[in-house]
Amino acid sequence: MARKKEKIIVKLDLPKDDSTLTKLYAILFVSILLGLCTATVWATNSGFIATTNGEPMFTNLYCGLTAKDSQGNSVGDQFNTNVKPDYAANQSCSILQDAPDRVVWEDEEWTAITKQGKNFDVPGVDSTMTGGVTVLQPLWVNCSVSADTQTDYIVAIRSQSGEIMDYYSGTTDTANDNCKIEMVTIPPDTRYEFLVFSEEEGKRLSKITFDMTVHYYDGIPSNMNNKSFWLGPELELGPKSVRPFIFLNFFGMMFFFFLYPASYYWERVENAKNEVEEKFPDFLRDLAEYWKGGLSMTVAIQTLATSEYGALNDEVKKMSDQLSWGIKFSDVIKQFADRVGTPLVQRAIALIAEADRAGGKISDILVTAANDSRELKFLEGERRRAIGSYIAVIWTSYFVFLGVIVTLAVVFIPAIAGSNSSGGDAGDSGGQTIGNMTIRNIDPLFFLTVFYYGVTMQAVGNGTMAGLMSTGRFSTGFKHSGMMILVSLVVFNFLAFTPNLIGITDVPGLNPSSGTFVPSPLFFG
Repeated sequence: MARKKEKIIVKLDLPKDDSTLTKLYAILFVSILLGLCTATVWATNSGFIATTNGEPMFTNLYCGLTAKDSQGNSVGDQFNTNVKPDYAANQSCSILQDAPDRVVWEDEEWTAITKQGKNFDVPGVDSTMTGGVTVLQPLWVNCSVSADTQTDYIVAIRSQSGEIMDYYSGTTDTANDNCKIEMVTIPPDTRYEFLVFSEEEGKRLSKITFDMTVHYYDGIPSNMNNKSFWLGPELELGPKSVRPFIFLNFFGMMFFFFLYPASYYWERVENAKNEVEEKFPDFLRDLAEYWKGGLSMTVAIQTLATSEYGALNDEVKKMSDQLSWGIKFSDVIKQFADRVGTPLVQRAIALIAEADRAGGKISDILVTAANDSRELKFLEGERRRAIGSYIAVIWTSYFVFLGVIVTLAVVFIPAIAGSNSSGGDAGDSGGQTIGNMTIRNIDPLFFLTVFYYGVTMQAVGNGTMAGLMSTGRFSTGFKHSGMMILVSLVVFNFLAFTPNLIGITDVPGLNPSSGTFVPSPLFFG
């Protein structure tokens, strides 16, 4: 019976092409593309590019392509003129539409009354500001009325002129009693009256609770501020509200994408090489010991492949495999030097290869190369330790600068803007006059913009200098710059980009009158 042939399996760990540069180029391509995109968004919203109608180029381009009227017809040409778009034009563009704010009057409770009422205001945009366009502002009132015995009652809303705007008539403690008022719109005005009264003589209403909600429009697009800078959608993060897509963020993200991704990757590559270099002197020392013991270079490396050299393990194993395939020792160590690619390794390997070719005493050359490599790594470590304090000073100075700038933006600028916003005559710009000195009105957003640009450029400069001092490589500097830019983005978004600084108007309330009053007689037409 013929014996079954045994299958021979040979695992070849062939050298693979180095993909380091390929990955670097891919990262550079993506990061530069993202950087150019963010730079475009920032530039077209920053106001540096002048337009004929005074609006940012971004909104003119986007709305010029997408704006449609209520019938679906394109009206984008309204954004390509030298006339500032009116309310109707803004409403035709999705990113400029005026979204409503909810204005609420709640937690109101009246007890033991026959008739009672309160005044309240309804904010809104005047029709003269919208070019005659009527803005609908829906109103909802949810109420609950109870009495000791079934009682007919009326809940109503009356205008300042005495006109009943809407009302609800019901009977307490009945199955079909659903106390509510829903108005399609309530025009903006002051001193509306909310009224509740019993329709039955001598009967009291024991308890009335209600809440009122009005959709308030101010005529200013919700994702744009008074100067039409792009603010982006609001994001709620627990108790904090941020706007991550404000146009200023794109300025910081532009530098972050240009500098950080590729430098972060390249620093990881350099750190991996540094880990190899740290173990390289130990490898040379052991190789010299084996050579002194009478082993050939081939056998020595194959024996050392089972030792522990940390990040150098894979490289030693690869050299051992190549020698087992019959590749010359000089070619193997040359390929090793090319793979690692650092000057320290290449210089030592060139010395060893020349000694091997010349037939000299290689053990002495190996010991000399090991000592030289160890000394160089020691000096590099000394440099890092000596420069570490300077790097800490650079980071500390950046944090101090950032703290001062944020304090100015959050505390001093709003205080100055508020102090002279209602001051006396100071020319066309407004402001206050103190003696012969005029303090003109200031725009907080302008100063916030200048402050943020300054902090970002400080991050680029400080980070680059810190990296160059640390390792002498720009990649290290750009990595520090990217981290500083990231810190400034977080700090400004959570502390400085507040509604009062970026131009978002405060939502006015319904301002219900204090206390209650007895309403005058009602007139139902």
